[in-house]
Amino acid sequence: MTANLLDFDLDGLAAFCERLGEKRFRAVQLFRWIHQKGVSRFEDMTDLARSLRDKLPGVCEVRGLSVLTEQASADGTIKWLFDVGDGNAVEAVFIPEDDRGTLCVSSQAGCAVGCRFCSTGHQGFSRNLTTGEIVAQLWYAEHHLRRRLGTTERVISNVVMMGMGEPLQNYAALVPALKVMLDDHGYGLSRRRLTVSTSGVVPMMDRLAQDCPVALAVSLHAPNDALRDHLVPLNRKYPLAELLDACQRYLPHAPRDFITFEYCMLDGVNDQPEHAQQLIELVRGHGGRGVPCKLNLIPFNPFPGSGLTCSPRPVVKAFAERLNAAGIVTTVRKTRGDDIDAACGQLAGDVLDRTKAAERLAKRRVQTEQPVVWQRKEPSA
Repeated sequence: MTANLLDFDLDGLAAFCERLGEKRFRAVQLFRWIHQKGVSRFEDMTDLARSLRDKLPGVCEVRGLSVLTEQASADGTIKWLFDVGDGNAVEAVFIPEDDRGTLCVSSQAGCAVGCRFCSTGHQGFSRNLTTGEIVAQLWYAEHHLRRRLGTTERVISNVVMMGMGEPLQNYAALVPALKVMLDDHGYGLSRRRLTVSTSGVVPMMDRLAQDCPVALAVSLHAPNDALRDHLVPLNRKYPLAELLDACQRYLPHAPRDFITFEYCMLDGVNDQPEHAQQLIELVRGHGGRGVPCKLNLIPFNPFPGSGLTCSPRPVVKAFAERLNAAGIVTTVRKTRGDDIDAACGQLAGDVLDRTKAAERLAKRRVQTEQPVVWQRKEPSA
């Protein structure tokens, strides 16, 4: 199979061109044609030397992803289902707002972490995406939207690696993809507007701080280890103390002076006043100096088989007020695209599961029915 130029960051493309006997400036030209202009046909890249245009089709291509479906929400959110082969499909979501356009990008076909409240985790895990498959989601969405809107201006100003998968478990493919997104010859995103969301893969958080520090969002979802072990199984490997230590180490390299903590609000599970107090003590007292952070409370988006319900609005509001009163900046995420299953935690795609996730999650549901573990209360009226 010929090389896919979407797999290369600029340095990688320069090395590829060098192997063809071409200078670096040819790589820059190619990179701009592909990412800034969305061109995939080499004969249309008019400022490339004719000899190079004739050479490229025999050794490489710009290979995007086939779109299986496109769904539009009443609120303007758009969800695409991309075919990544072998029976797998992944989803990406565009969220338009007055001051920004955000694309939520997938990094894996499925997810092996298996968070209790996440539809992707219930689908199981098939494989990591390649760099080209990650970049292709942005490449398609940006240039498709430009054509639709009749503009040559950039439409997508923010990218969040919050789609299907745990990005830091696909580190080798993730970092070149981030570099393509950041490159001024590519999409020119600022580090503040490119966010990697992680459930807490501590060693890779440390590597990301050195290799490509961008904004970091950590899926917290519980204020103590006993509860987080069941909501986010990765916590058993990297418990809260280790995770918060990693957050503190990341901050000196981060483009922002805080870490975003994501917290999915689950009725009777993690939304009680005592949970709010534990959360305050956790982030303010860790290491004797706390972790500068913002809390993003996410209303749970139900999906079949979860066995969970969303905290009622008054409960979410009271939880946020407790945190804000303690001096922790806290917001409640506005649900977008829930009518097309494009909201946070709902992305499921179509994955050929290799991990028997349904079987494992069914066993876990039985285990987590014990009140002493979950500290569960009756659902609010």
